[in-house]
Amino acid sequence: MLLCESEILMKGKNIVLIGGNSGIGNAVSELAKASGANVFTYSRSEDGDNRLDVTESFSEIANLPEIIDGLVYCPGSINLKPFHRISVEDFKAEMELNFFGAVKVLQACMKNLKKSDQASVVLYSTVAVQTGMGFHSGIASAKGAIEGLVRSLAAEWAPNKIRVNAVAPSLTDTPLAQQLLSTEDKRSASDKRHPLGRIGTPDDIAEATIYLLSEKSSWITGQILPVDGGMSSLK
Repeated sequence: MLLCESEILMKGKNIVLIGGNSGIGNAVSELAKASGANVFTYSRSEDGDNRLDVTESFSEIANLPEIIDGLVYCPGSINLKPFHRISVEDFKAEMELNFFGAVKVLQACMKNLKKSDQASVVLYSTVAVQTGMGFHSGIASAKGAIEGLVRSLAAEWAPNKIRVNAVAPSLTDTPLAQQLLSTEDKRSASDKRHPLGRIGTPDDIAEATIYLLSEKSSWITGQILPVDGGMSSLK
């Protein structure tokens, strides 16, 4: 029986997924498995050695595969407030989850990534970094740091054949976004703000993530890929 392309795209690749139990992370996990990958998930809701709270202090991650071919960092937040209501502690919390958590994971996985013939790292930014949006200063600041990290690491790790990219979504229909989509009026207004007439789905973001993980994107590194229904560039 012949396998379709989606079933062999990443056959046998070891993909480490941080925060993969719901929303975008779960969609990435399912699609990676369907593409033939071995998926290793770590999150706060996992049991045993696979439990990982990225806001805590750690230097190692238990039970990592010896070779990591792909690393995806999914933890994120949506905490929209007027600037004058965002405390310094709020800013620190955004950075701890979105940025410093990613830094700790990358450092813990670095040796195993270097053992791959061609590894790929995918982080997540947001459309709000490049497109000014009110009430987004906390998350935009943290994700702006992620974009700087992507470009710097892509340059530093290129000799090791490790690619580093990020996906920058707009509003996506995930459990994290439910407060923004809690009524039909809110959902309709959000749909209309996007040139393509709808908000994103977890599968939209997962497809872009799998592309960046796979060898189909083997000549792409240091890039921020907007997956935002046209929000960042169209009126």
